[in-house]
Amino acid sequence: MNPCLPDLTQWTGTPAMAIAFESTYSALPETLFSPVQPSAVRQPVLIRLNEALADELGLDARWLKGADGLAALSGNAIPEASTPIALAYAGHQFGNFVPRLGDGRAILLGEILREDGARRDIQLKGAGRTPYSRNGDGRAALGPVLREYIVSEAMAALGVPTTRALAAVATGERVQRETGLPGAVLTRVAASHIRVGTFQYVAATGDHAALRSLADYVIARHYPSAAEAENPYLALFEQILRAQAALIAHWMSIGFIHGVMNTDNMAISGETIDYGPCAFLDTYEPTKVFSSIDQFGRYAFGNQPRIAVWNLARLAEALLTLIADDPDTAAALATERLQGFTAQFDGPYLARMRTKLGLATARPEDAQLIADFLQTMREGQADFTLAFRQLSQPAPENGVPTPLAALFSNPDTLNDWAARYRERLRYETVSPEERRQAMDQANPRFIPRNHQIEAVIHAAVTENDYTPFHKLIAVLTHPFAEQPENATFATPPAPEEEVHETFCGT
Repeated sequence: MNPCLPDLTQWTGTPAMAIAFESTYSALPETLFSPVQPSAVRQPVLIRLNEALADELGLDARWLKGADGLAALSGNAIPEASTPIALAYAGHQFGNFVPRLGDGRAILLGEILREDGARRDIQLKGAGRTPYSRNGDGRAALGPVLREYIVSEAMAALGVPTTRALAAVATGERVQRETGLPGAVLTRVAASHIRVGTFQYVAATGDHAALRSLADYVIARHYPSAAEAENPYLALFEQILRAQAALIAHWMSIGFIHGVMNTDNMAISGETIDYGPCAFLDTYEPTKVFSSIDQFGRYAFGNQPRIAVWNLARLAEALLTLIADDPDTAAALATERLQGFTAQFDGPYLARMRTKLGLATARPEDAQLIADFLQTMREGQADFTLAFRQLSQPAPENGVPTPLAALFSNPDTLNDWAARYRERLRYETVSPEERRQAMDQANPRFIPRNHQIEAVIHAAVTENDYTPFHKLIAVLTHPFAEQPENATFATPPAPEEEVHETFCGT
């Protein structure tokens, strides 16, 4: 019997279907992971299966919804080809380095290849204790599982690189946090779960061979063109930087706040990962913080590009011995690339914001026009998402669209900006209708509003009612469609509904 597989003699179902799992990560030095087995749960119940994602991955949705699939998705049975592991990594948490973190409640079942050749990790989150759990129980509460499912799938629908949610399963057990809460397991799909903190962990051990093996693996899996460069590890750093700059630009264009941008929450692949105390802006405020543990605004909305640079600097430090033998030379090369972050960020950011304003061409004054619209929104306490969405609506001659003006506490503050905007549009050649259509494909009508997520969680946790959860997912799957029958889902919160804090759930 394979010692990495569980003893299934006590399991009453039939053997789990053979999913074509591979485990290339397990070929890396053993310091990077630990073999581990999920802990069985008492009474698993499938809350939701992402059938579209299952099809994309080449998995049988009918099997996944059956008894055998449920056993695999809950951790009660291990698919035949799986060799479960928990990944080791370090991380700077709010600026403080912790040399050993790791997957404290997540277990990687393995990797699968899609038909297009793309490799994807399949991970159970909330599947029990691992060697990295420290004093934790390794479990996940239902609320955070539903939040991650909702927000990660909304991000995917918005076109943001992100981990995905394949399934959510209720465990039939309670987890103890401040109070007893229903437990759940999330099945997460990712391009990989390798983080900035993974490199930090290996670098801190001083194992140069393991660091090189990890870097070579990341190049082969995520950035193969770096292998052809004169300095492959410097090229790797450049490509990771570029991917992160584009990702943060996308976040900023839709009002997304990650909440905890620790280095262990920054995926090397350029995907958004670890949806803890995340949130979307309602009214535009760049200093906005939702996370209950971010007492000093380190990870505020407007700080996210700066924090990305800080995190990338920590990655550069971990890679220095690979970039060059001479420490000063390595540091100079990495610093030069790091100083290019602003240009790598500004390009994607301005392109996205121009599209949101309906500008198909680029002009020097655009950056200021965008910044001034945001400042006007801030002063007028306007809803970020709806302000951009309503900007495309017809306006009276030399005026402001009525639905847009209604979002501002003092609509008159829009007049000067609107006059400059009309003047800028004179340089565009597309018709107003073509521009409106393009803007409506760049500016979502629906985002996962914080108060709506909390309402969904409340219904599930207190009433065992998942109808609101399924409804919200259905709406967010088509964020750019008008959906008049679902107009209430686009409504900002009333003062008494506003969510001021979000929580990690660990």
